[in-house]
Amino acid sequence: MQPELRTIPNDMQAGSQGLALRQNKVLRNTYWLLALTLIPTAIGALIGANLQMTFLRTNPGISLIAILAVFYGWIWAIERNRESGIGVALLLGFTLFLGVLLGPLLHRVLGFSNGSQLVAMAAGGTAVTFFGLSAVASSVKRDFGRMGGFLTVGAIVIMAAVVANVFFQVPALTLAVLAAFVIFSSLIILWQVNAIVRGGETNYVSATLTLYVAIYNLFSSLLQLLGIFGGNND
Repeated sequence: MQPELRTIPNDMQAGSQGLALRQNKVLRNTYWLLALTLIPTAIGALIGANLQMTFLRTNPGISLIAILAVFYGWIWAIERNRESGIGVALLLGFTLFLGVLLGPLLHRVLGFSNGSQLVAMAAGGTAVTFFGLSAVASSVKRDFGRMGGFLTVGAIVIMAAVVANVFFQVPALTLAVLAAFVIFSSLIILWQVNAIVRGGETNYVSATLTLYVAIYNLFSSLLQLLGIFGGNND
């Protein structure tokens, strides 16, 4: 006796195809916008590298509070307007702002005799990590959505460590925070791309914001670690 063959209704097939198309569109738009954010970031870094930000060095506690206030306030504004072109404009302005903050670090690392190589290594490591984890997140059948709670707790712990290190300036804690940022940012990339592919994230502005911050933190942390362990003053 032959088993009964069941066909999938046309409306279910159409629904599945429609969902796949929406997911692909969100992923495609996210990657395009993510690539676009590199332009204001580069412009901001060029500006920041030529600014004398003495206030940030002489008043680290106040500077950190001010930067965090602007950082999270800007993120709130982007999320508030994520369904409109204003959200995209705010996101690009946000990347310009973070580029300015990145400028002094780039200037310091490029002051090493092997500074260009260190920047290239950090950029290469960031690119390999991003594309590698994106490929994994897009191909595996596992849902990484449960990582959300763990990542939230991780973000709070890391931020608390950052604030503590501003006041105590412990070298070992600095290294631990940088290493934690590398791991945490990598997990964020894995989690966010997986969420897009599985339909858990449907807004490309929000997705781009999350991935951009992860890539930014990954690159800056790798660059600082390379500067600490591989910087050559000769």
